[in-house]
Amino acid sequence: MILVTGATGHIGNVLVRSLLKKGYSVRAMVAPREDTLPLQNLDVEIVRGDIRDSEFVLNSCRNVEAVFHLAGVISILPTKKRLVYEVNVNGTNNVLRACERLRTCKLIYTSSIHAFAEPEPGATLDESTPIDPTKTSGIYGKSKAIATLNVLKAIKGGLNAVICCPTGVIGPYDFRISEMGNLILKYIQGKMKIAVDGCFDFVDVRDVASGLIEMFEKAPPGELFILSGHSITIRQLMKLLHTITKQQRVKIFLKPVLAYALSLLTSLYYSLSKKKALFTPYSVHTLTRYYRYSHRKASHMLGYEPRPIVESLKDSISWFSQQHQMMKSLGKKNAALLNP
Repeated sequence: MILVTGATGHIGNVLVRSLLKKGYSVRAMVAPREDTLPLQNLDVEIVRGDIRDSEFVLNSCRNVEAVFHLAGVISILPTKKRLVYEVNVNGTNNVLRACERLRTCKLIYTSSIHAFAEPEPGATLDESTPIDPTKTSGIYGKSKAIATLNVLKAIKGGLNAVICCPTGVIGPYDFRISEMGNLILKYIQGKMKIAVDGCFDFVDVRDVASGLIEMFEKAPPGELFILSGHSITIRQLMKLLHTITKQQRVKIFLKPVLAYALSLLTSLYYSLSKKKALFTPYSVHTLTRYYRYSHRKASHMLGYEPRPIVESLKDSISWFSQQHQMMKSLGKKNAALLNP
C-alpha cells in the first residue's frame, strides 16, 4: 500500500494514476471538503482529514510501504501566509513524526525549486545549491525551504527519505487549474493581451510523477533531485501557444519594472475578486531571474528525461478542451471550465 497526500492536486492525481498503472495499491489522503473529481473512477482507498491533524496523519501512515507527501498550499499571493505555513511546514512535520514513529515506510517528499537560495540572475541551479529560507523569496518558497530543512534533519537522524524539487509544472489532468493551467486557459480564450518579458523552466506533470516513482524504487535515502524540464522565455512560450491554438499573438511584453508596478495593483484586485492571478510581484520576480535548473543528477541516477514542452502544451490544451466538452454535454454548471 502506498499513501499519497495531496492526492487531488495536479501532481497528486497524476501520481496516483501512474502508481495504479504500475500495480501498486494506493491510499489517497484528501482534505475534509476537497472535491474528489480528480480521483473519480480510480481504484483507491480515500481517507479524509487535515494534514495539520497529527493523529489523523499517523493513522493514515500505518501499514504502508511508502508515503508520497505532496499536500501543500501553493500561493503566489501574500494574503495566505498563515495557512501556507500551517500546511506546508506543520503538515510536513506531522508526516515526519509519523514516519519516524512507524519506521516501516520510505518518505518521498515533494518540495519545490523555490526552496533553493537565490543566486545571481542567470545562474544555473543544481542540487549543490543551498536550501535557505532567508535567501529565497515569497511565502511559498520560504515555507518549502523550512520544511525541506526539517526533512533533511530527519534524514540525518536515520529517516528513510528522499526529496524532489520540481520546476513549473504543466500538463493534463489539471482539475483544480494551476497557475500555469490558468495562463493556458486565458490564452485559449483569447484573454491574454499582455505578458511578462521573462523566462522559466517548465516540466510535464507526467514526467514529475514518473520521477517520483523512480525515486521511490531506486534512490537511496538522503538524496535530493531537481526534476526540471525545459527553460523557455515567455515570448517563446506565447509563440508556441499561438502555433498550437492559432489564437491571436500576444504582442505586449512588459519589462520587469513596469510588470512589477502593475502586479502590485492587480494583486489587490485578485485578492478581492478571488480569481486566479496571472502575475503578482512574486511571479514577476521569479520570471525575471532567468535561472536554469539542471536535472543532470536525476537523468544519471534515475534515467529521468523530460518530454518536449510542445507535447506538454498540446496535451494540456487537448485535456482542457475535452473536459469542457464533457461538462457541457452533462449540463454541469462548471461547464464554464474554460471561462474561469
